[in-house]
Amino acid sequence: MNISYNWLKEYVDFDLTPNEVADALTSIGLETGSVDEVQSVKGGMQGLVIGEVLTCVSHPDSDHLHVTTINLGSGEPEQIVCGAPNVAVGQKVVVATLGAKLYDGDNCITIKKSKLRGVESNGMLCAEDEIGVGTDHSGIIVLPADVKPGMLAKDYYGVKTDYLFEVDITPNRADACSHYGVARDLYAYLLRHGVTTTLKRPSVNTFKVENQDVDIDITIENAEACPHYTGVAIKGVMVKESPEWLQDKLRIIGLRPINNIVDITNYIVHAFGQPLHCFDADKIKGNKIIVKTLPEGTPFVTLDGIEHKLDKKDLMICNAEEPMCIAGVFGGLDSGTTETSKNIFLESAYFHPTWIRKAARRYGLNTDASFRYERGIDPNNQIYCLKMAALMVKELAGGIISSDIKDVSHAIFPDFIVHLTYNEVNSLIGKVIPVEMIKNIVTSLEMKISEETPEGLTLAVPPYRVDVQRPCDVIEDILRIYGYNNVEILDTLKSSLTTKGDIDRSVKLQNIISEQLVGCGFNEIMNNSLTRSSYYNELKFYPADHEVKLLNPLSNDLNVMRQTLLFGGLESISHNVNRKNADLRFFEFGNCYYFDAAKKNPDKVLGAYSEDYHLGLWITGKMAVNSWAHSEEDSSVYQLKAYVENIFKRMGLMNAHDLTIDNLTDDIFSTALSFNTRGGKRLASFGVVARSILKPFDIDNDVYFADINWKEMMKAIRTVQTNYKELPKYPAVRRDLALLVDKNLKFSEIEKEAYATEKKLLKEVSLFDVYEGKNLPDGKKSYAVSFMLQDEAQTLNEKTIDKIMTKLIKNFETKLGALLR
Repeated sequence: MNISYNWLKEYVDFDLTPNEVADALTSIGLETGSVDEVQSVKGGMQGLVIGEVLTCVSHPDSDHLHVTTINLGSGEPEQIVCGAPNVAVGQKVVVATLGAKLYDGDNCITIKKSKLRGVESNGMLCAEDEIGVGTDHSGIIVLPADVKPGMLAKDYYGVKTDYLFEVDITPNRADACSHYGVARDLYAYLLRHGVTTTLKRPSVNTFKVENQDVDIDITIENAEACPHYTGVAIKGVMVKESPEWLQDKLRIIGLRPINNIVDITNYIVHAFGQPLHCFDADKIKGNKIIVKTLPEGTPFVTLDGIEHKLDKKDLMICNAEEPMCIAGVFGGLDSGTTETSKNIFLESAYFHPTWIRKAARRYGLNTDASFRYERGIDPNNQIYCLKMAALMVKELAGGIISSDIKDVSHAIFPDFIVHLTYNEVNSLIGKVIPVEMIKNIVTSLEMKISEETPEGLTLAVPPYRVDVQRPCDVIEDILRIYGYNNVEILDTLKSSLTTKGDIDRSVKLQNIISEQLVGCGFNEIMNNSLTRSSYYNELKFYPADHEVKLLNPLSNDLNVMRQTLLFGGLESISHNVNRKNADLRFFEFGNCYYFDAAKKNPDKVLGAYSEDYHLGLWITGKMAVNSWAHSEEDSSVYQLKAYVENIFKRMGLMNAHDLTIDNLTDDIFSTALSFNTRGGKRLASFGVVARSILKPFDIDNDVYFADINWKEMMKAIRTVQTNYKELPKYPAVRRDLALLVDKNLKFSEIEKEAYATEKKLLKEVSLFDVYEGKNLPDGKKSYAVSFMLQDEAQTLNEKTIDKIMTKLIKNFETKLGALLR
């Protein structure tokens, strides 16, 4: 939130520099990210001066350009080409000299020497909108004749300099969502540091009802959602441009002035944190305002011209016939004030935070009003802000206050009563704070001491402090004003002995595998556990009815917990590919979440929910590129398989007796395999991501994805032990067989049968060629398989080798139907 240095000084007296204020705010919990010098006109009109048009002739090669000479008050006159139709000799104009910077929103234009159709131009004559003092672009600005050439434009327009603090407001600090709220905290800080100061806000004692010509009746039908609603009517206003002082205030904090009525409501919300809404009183049909909900599906067009279908839980501000705005969120198209409005009705209300938050999320709207309402505004501040706004309308737009303040309240908001003991304060802070200092701090924060004993205090906390309702909350406030840095760090450390458990072991192995993958060229990514539910539409392996849904999602893009790491990785790949970085290797550790309705149990609320820890790998693009030692080569699923196998080897699981590899049918893959334990538990799956999955991400290259269930793998390695033995003294012997097998026979079956046939001397079975084609019977293929034999006690002789090979061939033939070619 943007906070103005000069605006703060209107509410609290201090002589701190802007940087000192920023440090003070940060020290009391209002973290200030930056301090920027700003001007009421962006850029501060640097390089703009007042000039006098000495000559003006038509451009020799244009029917609309003029060549002028301009007196800038010193030096030789400058030649400037101008396209404005109203330029004439003798005018006093605003000139952007060479090097000046002009702003159009966030775009910056630097004035440079140029040639326009062959004629040199050394600057620019400016229109209102080009220097930020208006919106007119029909011609250049013509100033009064008595203005002297050479005067700086910033002096002529009275450009003001201020300092802007970017304050990060945490969700619990709704009370600090305004300049006055920040000033309250700064006031407490200053008192704590011995500065004599006062906290003040403008008086509204001059508010006076002048007649009863506009009578708007208010009815609240939903008191839960709207406990308090107030309003007042003002007749005979003139909607026009705001005065410069008000426009400057709004521009400095980043708001665009609209007109005097709208600017007043924006001023109040940023000054005191109370959102206001202004209705055209003549458009309030039946002279009634009814606060209620409407039937599901009721159409409503908001101020931006978009039609919405209302939810039955949307709180609406209605007239006698139709809805006028979504309460606390957004106005309706035809209910607000326009330049022709003469009579207005100001609304100042307190709405229940939950109702506003849900409505804002439903429509993806985040306005200044909803930002404050959903955090909880001061429930007792409506009347003050309404009177303040009405007085400002009278001053800036004329008019007569033409009704009593309509005040409809269905709730009382008393102070929060908190019983605080000094022992609690000292125990939680870790330091003994003097009693008088505790009392001074709480009273400086507008907490009232209703009872005092030797043991502690009974405090009445104002209801605008929605986050302070327990002793620990009060202690936190005491500590932040006392100063976190004033609590000394002891020179002793108390600790207890602990033993490493499963989590420690898991973290250690994660680091080992991460280093291994980084060494292979991978980059680690970290994606949000929240994702969009549309990713899971029509998926069978990750069905939508297994999603863990959020009750109050931030947006439709973050409305469910992820069931797989895949989509987060694809978002990262898409982001990189769109920035010309297409050769990628990513990995990520993260939780995946599941809901199973069949496991719902009233006695175990979380029984239907589960989560697993996973490791995801993604590769896409080129495996090797721009290498003198290696020709370009695309990544492949076999490359990914090698990475997965190396992970298993590093974990001690890649023994042939530990895992099986099976075909996998999964709708996120076009083709895939899975690694499973002998007991059938899936440890990993990998394959080629289906094109239908890649299409929404606009990814053209193939993507290969592996999903390793880290939780299951940690279970699988519990019994794995690292054994050491002497290197074999005797050589290994390799024998190869070319086997003619059925097309549907998998190599894993041959491998399994081989190890079952020879358990002692057979060390390794490898597939090194597969042939399908000519000279083979229909339905057959050829496997070229190597067998590595080794005896650790002696050198193998031919007789033993032949005996083993004969036995293997026989078993392959009888059990698998495999024949020698």
